[in-house]
Amino acid sequence: MKRTVSVLKLIALAYLGFLAFFLLSGYHPEQPGYDPPFAIWLLDTINLFIHEAGHLFFRPFGMWMHIIAGSLFQIVLPLALLIVTWREKPDQITLPGFWLGESMVNVSAYIFDGPHMKLKLIASGLIHDWNYLLGGNRDAAELLGWMVFGAGMVLAVGSVGWGTWKVVESLREEGTAREVTPSRSDPPGWDKTP
Repeated sequence: MKRTVSVLKLIALAYLGFLAFFLLSGYHPEQPGYDPPFAIWLLDTINLFIHEAGHLFFRPFGMWMHIIAGSLFQIVLPLALLIVTWREKPDQITLPGFWLGESMVNVSAYIFDGPHMKLKLIASGLIHDWNYLLGGNRDAAELLGWMVFGAGMVLAVGSVGWGTWKVVESLREEGTAREVTPSRSDPPGWDKTP
């Protein structure tokens, strides 16, 4: 049974690896006809609600805080989940880590779009957060966008790597335990180890 669960985990990790590759090579929400895999669309939809909640919660703290809070909240919430998971069950940080990385890649697309304003916002007439925050400065948008994108990709790929390593490690431990444990047909007291 444990082996079956480990194989299913490896299949899920392979899918996360595919999603990480998509984030690296095909994540361009500003382009017409953009059609992400369902899991990325779902995460981006969740991220959008979290982003908008950040704007709502920080509205009383002034315009600048209100504007940056969307992207900030979108990164801080998955980061908090990652920290709690790390403290409680470090073997299970793969999904929160991937979510944080994906969310950062999503924010980086918004940052890159700041000077160009090609992304479709949720309603017309709204302020583009990163155009406002960077004043349309293309160089600042490029630099900050690449920094956030790079950190997001490191987290997404690192999470997939971590999860794969933990599954392989558990399979090795199971194989070692199987070699040492006497079979049911062995007489009592018999042990394969010298």
